[in-house]
Amino acid sequence: MGSESALVLALAGPTGSGKSELALQLAAELPIDIISVDATQIYRGLDIGSAKPAPSVQAAVRHHVINLREPHERYSVGEFVRDAEAAIHDIHRRGRIPLLVGGTMLYFRAWLDGLAVLPGADPALRAELDARASQVGWPALHAELASVDSVAAARIHPNDAQRIQRALEVQRLTGRSLSELIAAAVPATRDYTIVRWALVPQDRTALHARIEKRFSAMMEQGFLEEVRQLVARGDLTARHASMRAVGYRQLWLHARGEITLQAACEQAVAATRQLAKRQLTWINADAAWRRLDPTDSVAVANWRQHVVEIAGKPAFAIVNCPP
Repeated sequence: MGSESALVLALAGPTGSGKSELALQLAAELPIDIISVDATQIYRGLDIGSAKPAPSVQAAVRHHVINLREPHERYSVGEFVRDAEAAIHDIHRRGRIPLLVGGTMLYFRAWLDGLAVLPGADPALRAELDARASQVGWPALHAELASVDSVAAARIHPNDAQRIQRALEVQRLTGRSLSELIAAAVPATRDYTIVRWALVPQDRTALHARIEKRFSAMMEQGFLEEVRQLVARGDLTARHASMRAVGYRQLWLHARGEITLQAACEQAVAATRQLAKRQLTWINADAAWRRLDPTDSVAVANWRQHVVEIAGKPAFAIVNCPP
């Protein structure tokens, strides 16, 4: 696929909105490889709770940027951008179409708008912030962040220690907010065209019900046992980014005997709803996303036809394209 016709598709949306299902429907009509934009699917062993595609699905449709790290390892936004770009060029080289799918909007923003020039880590400052958090709690530091960077605070959960720490660290080291520095980033020069959509359900009550139903299905599939196996590894703590993921964080507490299973499930569903709200906040702040209501069957059908048309090939002509 030459650069003059190179196309990259992107599909974002809140958790539970049906992104993966629509992506697989497209992959049945077009020669698509999927690039995961999901900070939890990065980790090996975090399968059920991250809604990672089953092995049979991965065998049918090639997925990229998943299972890259062990749960105790770190993975940065910069690494995601590098890995996504490498996958895009590999997919184009094989004559196929990349489709980025996920809900980690920080990853999407860095890939679309460019990486900010940020200072390196300061161990002494991080130790100071950790010490303060141990005394007053991360929600208190989140409130402090809100006073110097309200935009970042609105997008970061009050218990997300890593991101709160990093945002405060950047502000302290540079005198400028993390949001300000990110806004000043320059997009990369690309040899392909990006067409992107975001799923924005109009009925939020239905989205919340879908989130609750999906969590119940995960529990039936063995989500709790998956978390128990992660606890049994012995090399993870509640501070690791993998164990702070929604669902994993709450079941971790139960597996450690700190809360009841009912409380863990209720908190996980509530946290997932809060995550969906933050994801929609990211999307609504960027007018470049084309909105699609996933509950509108007519709109979804028209969207699928439109994607097939802009790909430049009718579905019947490409079903035998090699994987």
